Amino acid sequence: MFMSVLKVIEVLSCSNKSWEDAAKNGVVEANKTLKGIKSAWVKDQSLTVKDGNINEYRVTLKVSFEIE
Repeated sequence: MFMSVLKVIEVLSCSNKSWEDAAKNGVVEANKTLKGIKSAWVKDQSLTVKDGNINEYRVTLKVSFEIE
């Protein structure tokens, strides 16, 4: 029986639009250098404020990918 091994890393990502967009950006960027991404879990969310308005949405993702 073949069993795959997954590795998990943390990725920090941001967006000016939303937390969902920040998560998407993180996965898209991670996919440029990682092969076999299986899932991503949003570990943390935060944002920055400038002049009383939301400036940037930030997420910390736990990205899992298969090790060959």
